[in-house]
Amino acid sequence: MASTPSGRGRTRIHVVSDVHGNARDLARAGEGADALICLGDLVLFLDYADHSRGIFPDLFGVQNADRLVELRTARRFEEARELGARLWAGVGEDRAAVIERAVRGQYAEMFAAFPTPTYATYGNVDMPKLWPEFAGPGTTVLDGQRVEIGGWVFGFVGGGLRTPMRTPYEIGDEEYAAKIEAVGEVDVLCTHIPPEVPDLVYDTVARRFERGSRALLDAIRRTRPRYSLFGHVHQPLARRMRIGATECVNVGHFAGAGTPWALEF
Repeated sequence: MASTPSGRGRTRIHVVSDVHGNARDLARAGEGADALICLGDLVLFLDYADHSRGIFPDLFGVQNADRLVELRTARRFEEARELGARLWAGVGEDRAAVIERAVRGQYAEMFAAFPTPTYATYGNVDMPKLWPEFAGPGTTVLDGQRVEIGGWVFGFVGGGLRTPMRTPYEIGDEEYAAKIEAVGEVDVLCTHIPPEVPDLVYDTVARRFERGSRALLDAIRRTRPRYSLFGHVHQPLARRMRIGATECVNVGHFAGAGTPWALEF
């Protein structure tokens, strides 16, 4: 890769995750960088900080969004699903069709905001089947694959593991581990979810442990990448830590912060 826009002869990568509808800041996220990496979760179904934003409140109102967040935060997932089922029963269209139409609208805006080049993988709330429709020639989508940027090898694994939340792109542990294995040894391992380490998976605001990957943790210890980059946990107990030779970094909740994490080498 050529030198950075600053002319320092080094490569600068900006990394974002958990964009959740923040197209305005996404359009500026690549400024001053040679490339942008996006670790997924472009879709905004429900903003836990502002219950008026997202697909759910657009359809069912803020009061129902308040109730859904209350139930999920209390881990009363069965009651949350019952609430959702009652609300969707009153919609005159197929649920999947309504959601897909709303997601298409968000994707059109999000993918249009990506700079060139962008390297992206899926988050757990994303719908991978729709990405080929919106990813332009400047956006490379990777999942269980590798790419060279600036002389370093970057590996990408998207999606999340199965949870009671039942978000759109949750997969089984074995399938996820197979993607980690397919990536192999890399300089930078880019995933949506973190390795299974308590300080990295605990969300201090939601007051719960999110799902991290044991296979990812094992791969970090075994292959010793320079960096492990991820998102998913919006307010982690620890944003970064070292595991052996690897610097593990939660690149931040882009929907809230609006600024990318920078890697220069």
